[in-house]
Amino acid sequence: MSISFLLTLFITSSLSSLSAYAQLLRFSHSSKHDASLSFLMLGDWGRRGAFNQSQVAFQMGKVGERLDIDFVVSTGDNFYDNGLISEHDNAFAESFTKIYTAESLQKQWYSVLGNHDYRGDAEAQLSPVLREMDSRWLCLRSFIVDSELVDIFFVDTTPFVEKYFTEPQKHKYDWGGIGPQKPDVGNVIKDLELAPKESRAQWRGVVGHHTIRSVGHHGDTQELVEKLLPILQANNIDFYMNGHDHCLEHISDTESPIQFLTSGAGSKAWSGDLQQMNRRGLNFFYDGQGFMSVQLTQTHATIEFYDVFGNVLHTLASSKQPHSFM
Repeated sequence: MSISFLLTLFITSSLSSLSAYAQLLRFSHSSKHDASLSFLMLGDWGRRGAFNQSQVAFQMGKVGERLDIDFVVSTGDNFYDNGLISEHDNAFAESFTKIYTAESLQKQWYSVLGNHDYRGDAEAQLSPVLREMDSRWLCLRSFIVDSELVDIFFVDTTPFVEKYFTEPQKHKYDWGGIGPQKPDVGNVIKDLELAPKESRAQWRGVVGHHTIRSVGHHGDTQELVEKLLPILQANNIDFYMNGHDHCLEHISDTESPIQFLTSGAGSKAWSGDLQQMNRRGLNFFYDGQGFMSVQLTQTHATIEFYDVFGNVLHTLASSKQPHSFM
């Protein structure tokens, strides 16, 4: 099925009543003819081109063309400082459509919400109106992208974090469209326990906004360490990919093969903001602007981190034998 057909099916249903695969909507995205797949990933970006957002977008266009990418993934905090006011907010065009203009970036964008997105009209980013304005845009709370080669499970992590409910400080979070926190998070956890068990993909990745392991400003998100990490470890997840910390980093899990990949440097970065935790698994940390690419085949994964000038700062190469399912 084509993306446009699946979107039509989705638009005709309620945003809160997703079709059944577990309870997560599934989008099929075919691999290339040679059975490979490539995509770019960035997070924490929407600042109307400021803080080097435009320069990062320019380099993404160049890398996207070279790799012939299939799609782009956004790890959240899509619009600063407080999400979108409504589905007609001109920040959508000024921070997205008018910034990522390279021909190679005119592909499907799969996006999750971040905590800053919840400070505005969170449901505006989920609206079909935005997809009518720019057909590249697809943002949902939690869903699956399936290319046969890889299953990517997108998770709405903001409702996991207790302090947004109990200590919002001066911020107001838009919880419209989701149920009470504990049942909502519980349903997401059930979905994530079920969906990977049905996966027959060679590679498995999970995308969320918040960190699980990080040496950056926010550090670990304890609620995800307690509730999400055990599910990832039990289901042979290869990569957990996130934003939230405004940096690029690669940390290896010390208890499983999971690689924690942070790409939250799409615009404003936090120079010198480095903590002492997670040093045993730390492979790479960079506190400037940039983005990440992922290239997959049946046997190899190559992940590269780029700075604002397009330089490759770090490469993760991984390999595995093809799965054999009975």
